[in-house]
Amino acid sequence: METMNDDLAALGARIDRTNELLERMLAEVAKTPSTHAIFVDAGYLYAAAGRLVAGTEDRRAFDLDAEGLIEALIDKARTIFADSRLLRVYWYDGARRRIHTAEQQIIAELPDVKVRLGNLNANNQQKGVDSLIRSDLESLARHRAISDAALLGGDEDLVSAVEAAQGYGARVHLWGIEAPEGRNQAEPLLWEVDSQRTFELEFFKPYVSRRTAAAYDSGTGSRPGREDVRFVGAQIAAKWLASRGREALVELLPGHPYLPGSVDQDLLVEAESLLQYSLRGQADLRRALRDGFWEHLRAQY
Repeated sequence: METMNDDLAALGARIDRTNELLERMLAEVAKTPSTHAIFVDAGYLYAAAGRLVAGTEDRRAFDLDAEGLIEALIDKARTIFADSRLLRVYWYDGARRRIHTAEQQIIAELPDVKVRLGNLNANNQQKGVDSLIRSDLESLARHRAISDAALLGGDEDLVSAVEAAQGYGARVHLWGIEAPEGRNQAEPLLWEVDSQRTFELEFFKPYVSRRTAAAYDSGTGSRPGREDVRFVGAQIAAKWLASRGREALVELLPGHPYLPGSVDQDLLVEAESLLQYSLRGQADLRRALRDGFWEHLRAQY
């Protein structure tokens, strides 16, 4: 009887230790933040946003402020996945022999952005992009690197990517672009995802502009230098800080280097007014503007 009691006591002690370990593990899991990533099929983005805002899918006919749009998407994800942190934005596009274009190089240099390239065939059609998206989605979900994936795309071939990620426990949220008529996303894709969200015309208007002969000439006839634009950004930051106060600054700083969409658009509009020059579609000058804005604010903190 005494031996049996000793065995029961030992078993109880082992159970207690196991429960303690489980509780500690669950506590650690609870403290681990969720992580999300944004996957952008640039072919779908250019075609759908171009059609919606500029009335054409021809990339040569309009400019896309990719940097501004990526920041807006990150800001939107921050709102939707409030208790989650961003892993990065994956930008999938096509290029001849997978060699970056000048625009793709600028996008690749952005913080928290990874450009992944498929091929372009003789008809300027993307090849291999869907398989890249599937590979990344599946790998990140399998390694528990993400808990949520925001997928901006519409091709039916992406269904397998969604299923692969879901098979490893990730939730996939399909983001779409408003279609002037009908749908621009495959129904089988809509059926498979965990949630759907459509961005409308007003969301894309600030980032898409139809290209004309005088697309970048607002009346001065000359393009401002980066330092001039940076200085204007600092000027606007000083004005913003004076009107909003330090409390607003404290709220803004954790988002560095990204600006909330509303602040970014106010910055752009005011800068164009001061410069008398359009910054739409000019990623290098837009970056200089934001750099000047942030540099002044951080210096005042």
